[in-house]
Amino acid sequence: MSDWNEVTKLFRAGMPLKKHRQHFRVYMNCFTASAAVDWLHELLNNNSNFGPKVTRHQTIQLLKKFLKNHVIEDVKGRWGMEDLEDNSTLYRFPSTSPLKPIPNRAPFLRKKSMSMMDRESFFKFRSSKIFDKEILENVDPKTQESPMGSSSEETEHCRELTEDDIQVIWKNVTLTHLQKLVGSGALEDVLDPAQVNPQFIVYNMTQVNKHGVVSLEDKTDDLPHWVLSAMKCLANWPKYDSNQPSYPGFERDVFKTVSEYFYGLSQPLLTYQFYELFVNILGLLQPSLERVAIEALQLCTLLLPPASRRKLQLLLRMISRMSQNVDMPRLHDVIGTRTLLVQTFSRCVLRCEEVDDLDELLATRLLSFLMDHHQEVLEVPVYLRNAVEDHISYLKSLRSGSQTTFRGSGVAMPTYSFCRQISTQEFDEQKLSVSQTALADLLESLIKDKAMSVKEKKKKLKLFQKEYPDIYLRRFPTTESEAQLFADKPKIKPPMLLSIKKAKTFSIRN
Repeated sequence: MSDWNEVTKLFRAGMPLKKHRQHFRVYMNCFTASAAVDWLHELLNNNSNFGPKVTRHQTIQLLKKFLKNHVIEDVKGRWGMEDLEDNSTLYRFPSTSPLKPIPNRAPFLRKKSMSMMDRESFFKFRSSKIFDKEILENVDPKTQESPMGSSSEETEHCRELTEDDIQVIWKNVTLTHLQKLVGSGALEDVLDPAQVNPQFIVYNMTQVNKHGVVSLEDKTDDLPHWVLSAMKCLANWPKYDSNQPSYPGFERDVFKTVSEYFYGLSQPLLTYQFYELFVNILGLLQPSLERVAIEALQLCTLLLPPASRRKLQLLLRMISRMSQNVDMPRLHDVIGTRTLLVQTFSRCVLRCEEVDDLDELLATRLLSFLMDHHQEVLEVPVYLRNAVEDHISYLKSLRSGSQTTFRGSGVAMPTYSFCRQISTQEFDEQKLSVSQTALADLLESLIKDKAMSVKEKKKKLKLFQKEYPDIYLRRFPTTESEAQLFADKPKIKPPMLLSIKKAKTFSIRN
């Protein structure tokens, strides 16, 4: 039984998860059956408990057992049968733990498994347990159970908050806010808390100039002087330095200089490691959820390295001003300025390491949204600083009480606000209610769009009815209510047409 649990843990922790497209749909954090066979076969061959004699056929049989015992499931959530084949069928890990209970015995340490774990250094241990440990629930500390084994003597020995403790608070409060906005399940799938550097958050929140732009202490990571000069020239056109040359096409040469610099960066401004996070936020980019999207992006951009955040701020300020500047000469003979800016810099802002996996539409959509809302997205969120300060004050106040504030090397952290803990069922019901409300708002905005032609409106309503029949039926419960939407179209009365026709006939005969 322990061998089963060991292999299961290693497989769940180390199996690479990617985004896959199948039948015109995108599935996140999954893998093909063939990829699972390849990876698990190599794992078993290098495991001292199995060895190199394990065949590929035996590996497939083990994966079939995994599917039957719900260690894995297909991307539609099906499991329980041993019908897995060595092909491109997509599978994923379920959210529940597949580990089997081990009989209660005296604790012992297996030297074999430990040494094997040391050798297999390429395994990446990323699990929901890590995330749950780092981001605590919003529960009143009075209702939380005290850790097992704590004693009254232990509660009396509290220590002062250290700088490391404060950084942990910044990280946890930021992630908890972000978790509220995007949902715990969604955030857990796209963000590894180990990748979040709390020093970046603190720096991006505190080391800013009067315009809210990050100020770097180490100038080697900053934009070169010649690039800053070129960006200022484009942002303030035609008010530029008189010492600079002026000739026909000068602005196009300056634009080329800036674009070549950003294309030459080693990675996009939103970084490769946070690609999935920002792509996930793209699903909030709807008129009814605009405020949620802005707040989520506001928190996500705080996770960036300060140098990347500064470059992003300066780039967005430049292209936003350029797109609104009516005096800016055309930078392209055919393409408009805003379209050119989005197409030019979208890949510099967001892209993944596997170029073939990049969805250009997502990058251009995100950059367009950032251009329109960059001042709000990249401003320092005051509410986050207040939440951290309140949290620190609360923890310090506990030092005089009977509760344990800090013990050992960690920080026992109640969260900054106290809410009623809800069940998974309640959470799912609330999430469904919010999404249905957003869809209902979308339908209403479609109905009231006066700029849309009747033909186009009918086409989009038909598509909406096909995708969301329940919501459409609530809005139009009868065919009469649906027909009434287009009943007010003005028509020329038949008698008028007859009278016009007769008048023309009479005039010709005369």
